[in-house]
Amino acid sequence: MDIKKIGVVGAGTMGNGIAHVCAMSGFEVVMVDVKDEFLERAIATIGKNLDRMIKKEKITEADKEATLKRIRKTTNLEDVAECDVVVEAVVEDVATKIDVFRKLDATCKKEAILASNTSSISITELAAATSRPDMVIGMHFMNPVPVMKLVEIVKGLQTSDKTYEITHSLAEKLGKTPVLVNDYPGFVSNRVLMPMINEACWALMQGVATKEAIDTVMKLGMAHPMGPFELADLIGLDVCLAIMEVLYEGFSDSKYRPCPLLRNMVKAGYLGRKTKRGFYTYD
Repeated sequence: MDIKKIGVVGAGTMGNGIAHVCAMSGFEVVMVDVKDEFLERAIATIGKNLDRMIKKEKITEADKEATLKRIRKTTNLEDVAECDVVVEAVVEDVATKIDVFRKLDATCKKEAILASNTSSISITELAAATSRPDMVIGMHFMNPVPVMKLVEIVKGLQTSDKTYEITHSLAEKLGKTPVLVNDYPGFVSNRVLMPMINEACWALMQGVATKEAIDTVMKLGMAHPMGPFELADLIGLDVCLAIMEVLYEGFSDSKYRPCPLLRNMVKAGYLGRKTKRGFYTYD
């Protein structure tokens, strides 16, 4: 398949990052969200990220202008009808994603590949909601998308080898390093990462050490670039909790039980950087 146009459904942190790398790689992009204000915010974020690249002399002002011109923003999902690949990047909720995939299946041309940026939800389940399960696949980008090289390519039970090969090639064209992962809860990245963050929450709740101490141990002792609480705030505590719920339900194993402290933080609306308060506070 000769991919020329890519749809991105969802203009949040992950969606605008995906749109950014696709447009910068020369693809025409149709970015969809439910409100114009979300789309405007996304374009502003992409512009700021491109400005950072200009300051680092990685791109020119002309490159920035060309990248932004390749992005079409819209609140009409039907505008992705002629896209060759559509990447879903909406909220991490099974019912919401299934609804999006059903609509995409009805809207997109029959040869279009439907991908999900989900960080933990079953690709097999999303694929089953469509009439093209062999053409549904996971493309789990890492945050921040313009910086992080990894993309987990997740094959559902029904995903064809052809769909995988096309998606693998697309990830490489986006300057990413694709890694094949099979469809189990949390895939690889979050099956390993989220229990670490959750265990850090247990240690904090039980008074083993302060959040600053725990973060320092992991940074200086384990050579992690960020501590688990700093990382949780970056990811979003609601996202962390949602992934732990998927792991807990998917494996029915108590080792994945979300920490009550994490639940309470989410209930309080302390979601991390995006709400200016999580385990730490932000200006």
